[in-house]
Amino acid sequence: MSHFKEYSQYDALGLAELLRSGQLSAKELLSEAIRRRDAVNPALNAVVHTMDDIAFAAIENGLPSGPFAGVPFLLKDFCAAYQGVPMTNGSRAFRDYVPDYDCELVKRFKAAGVVTFGKTNTPEFAIVGATEPALHGVTRNPWNLERTVGGSSGGSGAAVAAGIVPMASGGDGGGSLRIPAACGGLVGFKATRGRVPHGPKNGDPWYGQVQDGVITRSVRDSAAMLDAIRGVDIGAPYAEPPLAGTLLEAAHRSPGKLRIAFSRDPLMRAGVLHPEAIAGLEQSVALLQSLGHDLVEATPAFDRQHLAEGYLLRIAASVGGEIDVSQALLGRRLKHNELEPETWMLAQLGRSFSAAQFDIAHRRLYTQSRLFETFMQDYDIFLTPTLSGPPVEHGYFKSRGMEKLLSPIASRFALGRIAANQATLSRLAEQAFDWVSATMAFNITGNPSVSLPLHWSNDKLPVGMMFTARFGRDDTLFSLAGQLEQAQPWWNKRPPVSAD
Repeated sequence: MSHFKEYSQYDALGLAELLRSGQLSAKELLSEAIRRRDAVNPALNAVVHTMDDIAFAAIENGLPSGPFAGVPFLLKDFCAAYQGVPMTNGSRAFRDYVPDYDCELVKRFKAAGVVTFGKTNTPEFAIVGATEPALHGVTRNPWNLERTVGGSSGGSGAAVAAGIVPMASGGDGGGSLRIPAACGGLVGFKATRGRVPHGPKNGDPWYGQVQDGVITRSVRDSAAMLDAIRGVDIGAPYAEPPLAGTLLEAAHRSPGKLRIAFSRDPLMRAGVLHPEAIAGLEQSVALLQSLGHDLVEATPAFDRQHLAEGYLLRIAASVGGEIDVSQALLGRRLKHNELEPETWMLAQLGRSFSAAQFDIAHRRLYTQSRLFETFMQDYDIFLTPTLSGPPVEHGYFKSRGMEKLLSPIASRFALGRIAANQATLSRLAEQAFDWVSATMAFNITGNPSVSLPLHWSNDKLPVGMMFTARFGRDDTLFSLAGQLEQAQPWWNKRPPVSAD
């Protein structure tokens, strides 16, 4: 077979069905995925490490009979330890690090039957919402090569959008599945806290904010993979909220009439959203009303300052810890030029707070979580645009965010603590949430949240809409997502840079 031209007409479950029925072989499918990667990756820089020999060997050795048996797959190069394969975490410090074990998530991906043939680009330690690490360089958006594909699962988002694979892995600690999905015209589902395992080396990444998962083109692929990987692992700090039936069943079930709150406010900051985000929201509200749902304009009374400053403090503290843990893992002191300046600066910021200040920030965040769940007792779903507007230009974060604010102290940070940390944090909070203005709220609360591709801007850039459900109600979210996918299909939309 020269190549399988119909590849991108199938989602991951569709490809698995072709394999099961014997219409083509796993090796043929893998060869097609590799051909497609090689065709578009030079333009995109989505895949940063290839595993072709390992992938063919996995097929040769016999694949598990999981729901995705034989389907080509890509793994985000952060925290996803695959035995014998480099894991750089987007950092020059980890350039030569090779884990000697499979993490629990990788074990579950393998058991689902996927054939992993590469790893995808991510910013250093998955910190920011754009994928431009010094180690691997910029990942470009297939819809417009001058725009970001988002982050931190940006390489995975670009690979799925361009048709290399129907599904790739990612993690979401502040929007890192939903942001690339919104930038790529894809589905990015963040599960409820406690639903997905982090072991054996991680227990509670970013203080319960991180949930791993996949970026997909179809709703049912997201549901089926979450069914395959969900469930607590040994020693997990959270219980998994109960579910009736599978999420795949939920994705095919009518949601019934839902009461949906929607907001045109950026949740993490003051101000307004881009006109394209508002246009997408208004179209989505009209679509939901046409489907029989009850729509109410309402915004939870979040304390934005407590949300924003608490989130940043958690990230800064986590980065500070990441550096110390990395030094222990690598068995050496990290050199100054091995980490990006912003990473060092964030770590210094994290170390400059007292334990008591950190405790106060946590208490305030838990208060915001309770406030949101109380708000949700009146609604089934809460809708906002995923981002403040369409994908931004490359370099946006370096010119607008933490880097610009902290750059004056870049030359001094190694010599001493950052002074006036609360003032620094407040200033950082004012400008860090300009474009990514809402996703983090639901990492903090732990609620299930999905970005769906329901709008394209006048210049043909994807603009995602974010739907969030009550805690533990991933099933309700999948039922609504499945209904929206049928009512306003996005399947046939293809970016200008595509493996087709």
